[in-house]
Amino acid sequence: MNPHATGPTADAAVAYLTALHERLTADGCAVTLPQWNGRRVVAGRRADRKIRWFGTKAELFVFATVVPEVDVAVLGEFAVWAALHAKGLRGGMPGARNAALVLPALVSARVRPEAARWAAQDARILDTTLINRPLTVETAPDAVRTTMYRGRVVWGGMFTGHVLEKAALYFP
Repeated sequence: MNPHATGPTADAAVAYLTALHERLTADGCAVTLPQWNGRRVVAGRRADRKIRWFGTKAELFVFATVVPEVDVAVLGEFAVWAALHAKGLRGGMPGARNAALVLPALVSARVRPEAARWAAQDARILDTTLINRPLTVETAPDAVRTTMYRGRVVWGGMFTGHVLEKAALYFP
């Protein structure tokens, strides 16, 4: 899926991205393949509404791509791009929108420890209705390691269980 990937470790990351595409499709997400910095991104989108959310609609956006190495700078850049891209795709009228939950994930055979710590540190609330939870996915030879913030947030906390359930499904 990624023209920049070469070698067995990069092949594992590309295989992970292909499997993610399949998991998103199987869960009923609309899947597209936009570009970010010349790289193909697997982008999934779905909307859910539940009574326990008092009729509020939660739009979930998943963005993932393969990079040679994940560091804090590239993860931050991708997280901002994903949030802005999701903001442009959101439905509803401005000011009357519901919550948007964004899962931007960088997949690589090499994830720098500080990038994984940054992803696990906290969710990023970008405005009153946009919550960003960056992920790192390390496709190491022995196992896949996914790192993200798994705690609650003050704003949008009622969606925490839902977003963590979907993250576990999409990023095992």
